[in-house]
Amino acid sequence: MPSLTRKMTKTGTRLRVLATFAAAASLTLALSGCTKLETHSPSSVRNAADAPATEADMGAGAKGAQARAGGLGAVDCAHTKCIALTFDAGPSENSARLLDILKEKQVPATFFLLGKGHIDTYPELVRRMSDEGHEVASHTWTHKILTDADPDEIRDELERPNKEIERLTGKRPTLMRPPQGRTDDTVHDICRELGLAEVLWSVTAKDYKTNDSDLITERVLDQSSRDGIILLHDIYDGTVPAVPGIIDALKKRGYVFVTVPQLMAPGKAEPGKVYR
Repeated sequence: MPSLTRKMTKTGTRLRVLATFAAAASLTLALSGCTKLETHSPSSVRNAADAPATEADMGAGAKGAQARAGGLGAVDCAHTKCIALTFDAGPSENSARLLDILKEKQVPATFFLLGKGHIDTYPELVRRMSDEGHEVASHTWTHKILTDADPDEIRDELERPNKEIERLTGKRPTLMRPPQGRTDDTVHDICRELGLAEVLWSVTAKDYKTNDSDLITERVLDQSSRDGIILLHDIYDGTVPAVPGIIDALKKRGYVFVTVPQLMAPGKAEPGKVYR
């Protein structure tokens, strides 16, 4: 519908501008001595786990994804070159095509969904993501920068998408991604209270700055390594067309695609902690 298309274009443009201006500041803050952000790698979570991986450990999302991939059972990322595709700020008018591609390529992904204008606009796509074995997680309700919010606002930003995702899929999210990666001790404490672990990324195409699909592909491939967490946004026009080439190229390099929980199995992300 034209009205929805205009709405999504405005939303994508707004988030693109916000992300562009905030990216440098956020990175500077993280790398400066002003704030110490303790993050944990997927391999450290796996190494800390005592029990061998089981399908129950992997969670329903990973189990469903593996069933789609041919019933291969749990992927052991301690011995397999794994990588995780993640998509922020959807669902959008581009998400159905993305899900078609992932289904065709037999690749699971992790979706960090926005509430206003997204979950509430495309509930059928939220259900489809879950039904097709992807991990469905939160990216807040309005993309509010959580470090600029008071505790009640933070709780509302996190609880609203959780409730809607649980209502639509029957599964309550255990993961969230803070907008622009901005987080602090208050956010950690509230995430711990709500049973949420924070997931950042190790690979970014900065697709909020370009619609050039070839450039997006090049950036992802240049940065990708074992246990990588790839950040993309399916709200931007250049991103979804880049996904088939990214998948094919990384598969040729020997990578196996997994969800974020599967990347950490047999360990599990702990609420209130940050993973990258």
